Amino acid sequence: MNPQIGLTRNVVRRNYALLTPDGYVPSVLPGWTKCTPYILISAALGARLVQMVIDFEKGGGGRGETDGDELVLYVLNGRGTLNKAPLGSGSFAYVPPGTTFDFRSGANSTQVLIFRKNYQPLDGFEAPAFFTGHEKDVAETPFHGDPRARLKTLLPDSPEFDLAVNIFTYDPGATLPFVETHVMEHGMLFLAGSGVYRLADDWHPVRAGDTLWIAPYCPQWFIAAGPEPARYIYYKDVNRTP
Repeated sequence: MNPQIGLTRNVVRRNYALLTPDGYVPSVLPGWTKCTPYILISAALGARLVQMVIDFEKGGGGRGETDGDELVLYVLNGRGTLNKAPLGSGSFAYVPPGTTFDFRSGANSTQVLIFRKNYQPLDGFEAPAFFTGHEKDVAETPFHGDPRARLKTLLPDSPEFDLAVNIFTYDPGATLPFVETHVMEHGMLFLAGSGVYRLADDWHPVRAGDTLWIAPYCPQWFIAAGPEPARYIYYKDVNRTP
């Protein structure tokens, strides 16, 4: 888009937002050094989660406490360590509430995605423990039986988890099977490809690098459009009574 005449694909509505890299504005986070954080989704938008992308220089990092929150970190590119556990491109980590965390970048141009939310305890279940994994070790499953739309579920589907983080891959021309309208909230980052996303009564072209926030009960639908598969990683809240 041409910023000289005020054109942008960025859109903020009551129940959704599309934020594109040409409009990302850097922030400063206490405890984080030699890095450029972008706070893309937060309570200031009306959301119940925080979604950030952080670009690190070599040797950059961040320390902190989750307190009553939990976070999921996904390495978009580069490498580093989280609480001394090695992470590379495609790695992810779950950090439970009440945990001290320390991320260190081990490469130039390391970029990570972070989802953070307040953890909701469930009677009879302990909060999950810290763990790491890699998306290559997570099997893809056809979504609603469609082999052209495939889902990777990064976190265990068990009651102690009150969030899910998944990676969706669509072959060109593949779609969500219907217009979804549900209680779950989404934070989303497009990893590759392009397509068109219906949000409420609007249709938006989307591509790699774009962020979406989708509030509960906002109608949504997607079609992959372009020569390569479209991929996005997304958050949703699960397993708790509204």
